[in-house]
Amino acid sequence: MIETAVPCHKSQAVFRIPDENYLGSFAPSSEPAAQDPAGEVRRALKNPIGSKPLRELAAAARNCVIICSDHTRPVPSRHIIPAMLEELRAGNPEIDITLLIATGCHRETTREELIGKFGEEIAAHEKIVIHDSRDDSMLKDAGLLPSGGRLILNRLALETDLLVAEGFIEPHFFAGFSGGRKSILPGVASRETVLANHCAEFIADPHARTGILENNPIHRDMVYAAERAGLRFIVNTVIDAEKRIVRAFAGDTEAAHAAGVEFCRKQANIEVPEADIVITTNGGYPLDMNVYQSVKGMTAAEAVCRKGGVIIMASGCSDGHGGESFYKALSEAESPESILSEAIKRPRNATVPDQWQYQILARILKDFKVIMYAPECPQEMLRAMKLDTASSPEEALEKAFAQCGAKAKVAVIPEGVSVIPVKKIR
Repeated sequence: MIETAVPCHKSQAVFRIPDENYLGSFAPSSEPAAQDPAGEVRRALKNPIGSKPLRELAAAARNCVIICSDHTRPVPSRHIIPAMLEELRAGNPEIDITLLIATGCHRETTREELIGKFGEEIAAHEKIVIHDSRDDSMLKDAGLLPSGGRLILNRLALETDLLVAEGFIEPHFFAGFSGGRKSILPGVASRETVLANHCAEFIADPHARTGILENNPIHRDMVYAAERAGLRFIVNTVIDAEKRIVRAFAGDTEAAHAAGVEFCRKQANIEVPEADIVITTNGGYPLDMNVYQSVKGMTAAEAVCRKGGVIIMASGCSDGHGGESFYKALSEAESPESILSEAIKRPRNATVPDQWQYQILARILKDFKVIMYAPECPQEMLRAMKLDTASSPEEALEKAFAQCGAKAKVAVIPEGVSVIPVKKIR
């Protein structure tokens, strides 16, 4: 019997798989974490890619906005932001700095979460503004996206002398990779802009997939938004499974992001034999705090599971479903097929909230049975969303073998959000 432990909430879930059924555990390769994470960030800042050093950019600026990640992202802000603040003030001691929290369309980041991200000192003494995609007083029109949608962004980002951002780079299930330009769109964009960018047409595009940037219409809009906003400088990190910094990349928005993507891609590419059952996760808390976010990990399993097979998703989901419209679309629909049919009929500028997420989940549910091991989540809610449930890893596997047969082959992808899986036909 093979025992394999995968991240789930703030602990691990242990699955016991018979030897004859086990295909293996497939994780990204990883260089060792930086022994001095803050030092690695400072190293990147001293060696910017395609840009002048941040302190030189600060010298000519009266004010600066640093776009920071929100509570749903495991960005190591405790190491990144102090180094960025130090660099900015070294170049201009009088510079007026605002930390703008890029919530996208997520809920507001709480005071406790800010302390958790930045530490008490920064949370108490720095100027912090939390983006609200629905608050018109915060927003300003910036023209049209290449796709034709309106580009409306946080006015602080548009009006500052110097706009910079932190972030992290990992595979993303429809933008190709996270980081870089995503700090702007969806990070500090209006809800209307996010909806236009995440339209059904783009989500259905075969180029809008994990690890793909070329010809990706969602990525194209995001790059334009970052250029239009004037995002001058980024500090992005690649992190390991324990959320520790492996490598930092700083400099020009596109050049530094491209270098980080190349590094990330080499680690994230994995080949997985086609499996009847795939066990995966979102990498634990905070990325698995709700069902909405957990869809990302499911797409890794989708890529390598045979059609008609079973995906077992181990995810804490302590925040529940993660979006009321996401929940209602799934719970009120007749079937996954009906969800997909309705979504694709909507014009680009008529996208509704959370449409992209339930469209992708419906795509998965159409071809696979999904069993959720979500110990922190109301089970009735999951079943209403057309997801099967299990009270333990053992029960999840029992249900999966009942569906696929006693000889079913099982693959494990412990970090579903951190890989670019390619199916290898057995």
